[in-house]
Amino acid sequence: MRASRAEQYREFAATRATHLYRSACLLTGGDTHLAEDLVQETLGRMYLVWGRISRIDNPAGYAQTVLVRAFLTHRRRRSASERPVGDLPDSAPPPGDDPDLRLALLGALGALPPKDRAVVVLRYWEDRSVEETADAMHVSPAAVRTRTVRALARLREQLGGSLVEFATR
Repeated sequence: MRASRAEQYREFAATRATHLYRSACLLTGGDTHLAEDLVQETLGRMYLVWGRISRIDNPAGYAQTVLVRAFLTHRRRRSASERPVGDLPDSAPPPGDDPDLRLALLGALGALPPKDRAVVVLRYWEDRSVEETADAMHVSPAAVRTRTVRALARLREQLGGSLVEFATR
């Protein structure tokens, strides 16, 4: 029985890691190192509760909630403001990808406060409902709606007409 649960966890971790990493990259504003740390922490916490996984209706959704909570907890730490410095490696963008648009969006998302960023990622990247987002963040649905409106207004303000510029290329 233990071997099958361990195998189930390995399969779960292998299938969800990429999606968790993408979400973590959006939450961290493109900080890939922190995103990797958050995914590792999420998968570690999932391993601890895996024996009781039968009580969890949606393990993938639970993992996303754990990821968001890990991100918000990290942002509250004093050391969260430390940033490593170094050159980014050169890599070719995926075909059909617009790196300028991606950088503009990641920069604008990264400039948002952590809770606003979490709301935008959960609502629009993860496509969660207001209630699911409120549950993941431990806030009321009204707080999610208010934070969403303010976050989107900040994004529009930061991006200004630059999205029109990217769309007309």
